[in-house]
Amino acid sequence: MSKLKFIVLFFVIYSGFLSMSGQDRYMLAPVPKLVIEKDGLPQKPTLQQQQTVSVYDYAHMLTDAERKKLQEKISKYNDSTSTQIVIATIKKLNDDISLYATEWAHKWGIGQKNKGNGIFILISRDDHKITIRTGYGVEHLLTDALSRRIIERDIIPYFKQGKFYEGLNAALDTIQKILSGEFTNDTSDSESWPFWAVFLFIFFMIIIIALVFGNSSGSSGSSSGGGPIIYTSSGSSSSWGSSSGSSSFGGGFSGGFGGGGFGGGGATGSW
Repeated sequence: MSKLKFIVLFFVIYSGFLSMSGQDRYMLAPVPKLVIEKDGLPQKPTLQQQQTVSVYDYAHMLTDAERKKLQEKISKYNDSTSTQIVIATIKKLNDDISLYATEWAHKWGIGQKNKGNGIFILISRDDHKITIRTGYGVEHLLTDALSRRIIERDIIPYFKQGKFYEGLNAALDTIQKILSGEFTNDTSDSESWPFWAVFLFIFFMIIIIALVFGNSSGSSGSSSGGGPIIYTSSGSSSSWGSSSGSSSFGGGFSGGFGGGGFGGGGATGSW
């Protein structure tokens, strides 16, 4: 009877952990420091950073609460569709923002390689410019004309008022409506579980097996158990950017960037 109680208790506790896992995934993770490499483009985030961050607010245009909301919206959409959306803000860029953002998104490989379903939104704060770049697989849906319309109707009116979160949130809503139903998430549930949840499951299963087999082998009388730096067109660079945020969990993409490609689709605007 005690063995049965232990097993029941384990599944009750573990169910509680799993119910919390969805919420923990969306806890705010720190933005990694911006590092520009020799090619003039930002260093690709580590796999852990890709899995925990999808809003790279290097220019500090958003509050932690606002970044968390955007992060959660992007992550939930990725969970249900596999489409990867990344937002980045920088202070200033002495270069063509459209070309730079396309090269940036292509280098990071936003989206899945076999689907090209990545979208990259880059804002240059001091230049008052914003661009939306689309991966190969979404260009036929999120066309250049629609990207321009999102910038002009959803983003710029809010940005002119200094409401950066509201503009980005409205843009995400429109983008998700446009792409709705185009892609389905082909990642298995086990791959999207947080690492700690998988570890706890394996750990408790080992304990249960040890208890069951330990008691069976000891039935004769004994028992046992187990218990930025931003590149400029002239070749010079300026240094800025630091970590921000709070908790170490995140709401990026469970498998990281998938190697999606970008060919120059999208639109750019100013406010």
